[in-house]
Amino acid sequence: MLENQSHLLLVDDDETYCQVLGAALENRGFTVEIAHNVPDAIELVENNLPEFAIIDLKMPGASGLTLVEKLSLLDEEIKIVVLTGYASIATAVQAIKLGAVQYITKPANADEIIQAFGDIANAEEEISDTRPSPNRLEWEYLQKVLTENNGNISETARALGMHRRTLQRKLNKFPVKR
Repeated sequence: MLENQSHLLLVDDDETYCQVLGAALENRGFTVEIAHNVPDAIELVENNLPEFAIIDLKMPGASGLTLVEKLSLLDEEIKIVVLTGYASIATAVQAIKLGAVQYITKPANADEIIQAFGDIANAEEEISDTRPSPNRLEWEYLQKVLTENNGNISETARALGMHRRTLQRKLNKFPVKR
């Protein structure tokens, strides 16, 4: 571990997303600890409080807002970004009131998240004001439902009310850019 690395806590129930985002953040100079729920995250921070945290809003069990409040009480200086696929004005306001510095919606890349923390690193991209295209949103939703069904195409097709072959064809396409 490099001495100049910043300690970051990443909390999201999507294990694949955590692996990808965690690796991208490590490539940008962070030491990343990952938890997939609030109790595991609290256990991690009891021994080593991070400087930064990225917290998913909606997880099984306790909400990410519970963790935002807990971390803010432990250290007022911690910079917390709430990341969610289920954005609403009410939860954004609540997250900021509880201590988050920013509230952004998925999909967000590592540079967008770093920029959300403030000027702590040289983010190469500016946060885009454009919304994802409908095709991109559809692709991400299909991926989310597929993950919820443990990669089972048939179960996912049933859950979505579509034919299995149609779903397979859509999943075989590369993700549409924003």
